[in-house]
Amino acid sequence: MKLSHTITTETDTRTRILQSAQTLFAAQGFDGTTTKDLANHAGVAEGTLFRYFSNKKAILVEVATQGWIKILTDLLTELSEMASYKSIAQMMFRRMTNMQENLDMMRVCFMEAQFHPELRDKIQADVIGKMTEIAEIYFTEAIEKGIYRPSLDPKVIARVFVGMFAVAGFSNETMTTNPLDLRAMAEGIADIF
Repeated sequence: MKLSHTITTETDTRTRILQSAQTLFAAQGFDGTTTKDLANHAGVAEGTLFRYFSNKKAILVEVATQGWIKILTDLLTELSEMASYKSIAQMMFRRMTNMQENLDMMRVCFMEAQFHPELRDKIQADVIGKMTEIAEIYFTEAIEKGIYRPSLDPKVIARVFVGMFAVAGFSNETMTTNPLDLRAMAEGIADIF
């Protein structure tokens, strides 16, 4: 029983640190956030941060990676359930309307990736690359089922789709647009496909 409580406490502490980092990095930037600020916000001693992470940069990379993994997992689930190209409109609409819950993580990723090449490289390799692979599998299967023209290259379609997903899904306009306009944008993306 005691071991289980220790594991839960360890997980809770790590989660609090990451949530605090996401909030502070989004509001103040990575360089504008001290480890003391981070520890205070998370309700832990400053030294506790380094029991869980080797340095502040490791916290930044973990914040970005965890957020993207959740988005990637959700995308994989939705793509695997899509039966036709019209499903893309529904999926894009859900993604765009749910962006508000990921706003801090998106700010951290897009703000900090330009200043931290290792973060940019990790997002490119671990997230964008995997999203493209998943989309390519979906489009390959969809072409085989006759949903898309057989002359299309699934790899190219996947790259275009991920690019459109990133730009349309994470743009500032998407964050502030009303649901009817978001639905029109999502349907426009589906029409392109």
